Amino acid sequence: MKNLADSSTSAPLNIASATAKIAPAQKLRLGLLTALVVGSMIGSGVFSLPQNMASGAGAGAVVLGWLITGAGMLMLAFVYQTLAVRKPALDNGIYAYARASAGEFVGFNSAWGYWVSAWIGNVGYLVIVFGTLGYFFPLFGDGNTRAAVLGASIILWIMHLLILRGVRSAAVLNAVTTVAKIIPLLLFILLVLLAFNSHIFNLEFWGTPKLGSVFAQVKSTMLITVWVFIGIEGASVYSARARNHQDVGRATLLGFVIVLALLMAVSLLSMGIVPQAELAAMKNPSMAGVLDKVVGSWGALLISIGLLVSVGGALLAWTLLAAETLFSPARDGVMPKFLSRENRHGVPANALWLTNGLVQLFLILTLVSNATYQALISLATSMILIPYLFSAIYATRIALSGEGYAAGDAKRGRDMLIGTLATVYCGWLLYAAGPKYLLLSALLYAPGVLLYGWAKREQGKRLFQPFEIAIVAALLVFAALAAYLLATGALGL
Repeated sequence: MKNLADSSTSAPLNIASATAKIAPAQKLRLGLLTALVVGSMIGSGVFSLPQNMASGAGAGAVVLGWLITGAGMLMLAFVYQTLAVRKPALDNGIYAYARASAGEFVGFNSAWGYWVSAWIGNVGYLVIVFGTLGYFFPLFGDGNTRAAVLGASIILWIMHLLILRGVRSAAVLNAVTTVAKIIPLLLFILLVLLAFNSHIFNLEFWGTPKLGSVFAQVKSTMLITVWVFIGIEGASVYSARARNHQDVGRATLLGFVIVLALLMAVSLLSMGIVPQAELAAMKNPSMAGVLDKVVGSWGALLISIGLLVSVGGALLAWTLLAAETLFSPARDGVMPKFLSRENRHGVPANALWLTNGLVQLFLILTLVSNATYQALISLATSMILIPYLFSAIYATRIALSGEGYAAGDAKRGRDMLIGTLATVYCGWLLYAAGPKYLLLSALLYAPGVLLYGWAKREQGKRLFQPFEIAIVAALLVFAALAAYLLATGALGL
């Protein structure tokens, strides 16, 4: 074992060595890991889901959209469960699986894209928090006024100071807020179920001509449904801190089942209360408007309070995930060393400062760009599609090669099918995202090249492999095109 531990050529072993440095007191059990998954997925998205889904689709297309998303995300959940079992030495799967599949630069970009998605999503969370408060206090508007940005900034830095006190204590608080946010959702589902009107639900079931074909309607739901499922990989990102590595896969599947049931109930039952056209025109958080129709103004107040609690928990969970996503690659030398430094509470403090510093910057930019919640979540979703794709490809690859499987393992064929289906689903999502958000994603991926070059220079290593040069060239071309289109007004949030 000593010879293996001394090896400097095996990335997984280096990662495992770093994992051993995490104090037992900072380790997370199944309950906290599951809460991280559920807490990451249930944020602001579910509270705006009725309007978001109805804005581009009728009830029939929404049902189809959920069937596709449910099946696709289930395959991704199985992918992360399989990889946790077959590759237990690879911590922070979003980064490690891409690195093991296609090298350090691809691994870096997977981590970078996931990290950017996380903090842009946090900007979106803060915008909708104050957009919700704007319903009661007009000075906050839609969440992007000066007063809203000031309030959001105060919340951001209070959260920052809380996390600096320790990852495990923040995870425990996240578990508490996760339970608190589920209670109003369950109450909403019960009240709306009792008032459900099948006539309204079946009215123009396949949509109106204005919405386009059923295919176009289904496609319009994809980024929305993926956004509310982002976080399914949360336990995988925190695998280095799991007390029992088997719990990573269990937490992923358990969290998926809980969230899928809640999301489908909220979106579909709402379409039996309010007709599609009226639902599409509702102000977000639209769950408040739906419950107002059922029980009156106290219902809207209940949902508004539920959203504030929910987003608070999601902000906490995603800030933790974002910092961890920089921390793990930095330990391996794929990102600059300063991002691997922890404070005395075991928190990756430098990664946290960089993350929240950019959240603050983008909050200020919402004053200039007038970026809406919908635009921010669409951009955050598009950024995470590449990391998901590489996880699915890696699961397919190891099943094909038999790496990590015993001879004659009957599960290998099943895992190969799961990986293939997950890969196809991720490809479909990239198509559904459309050229606008893919170009904007390229613009956000491009600055990462500088950070990667910084890390390589620190180690005195060659910057790019030949195939990586082609990736960089394509990335810079698309980023330049996006910048040009933004400057000319042809592309924007």
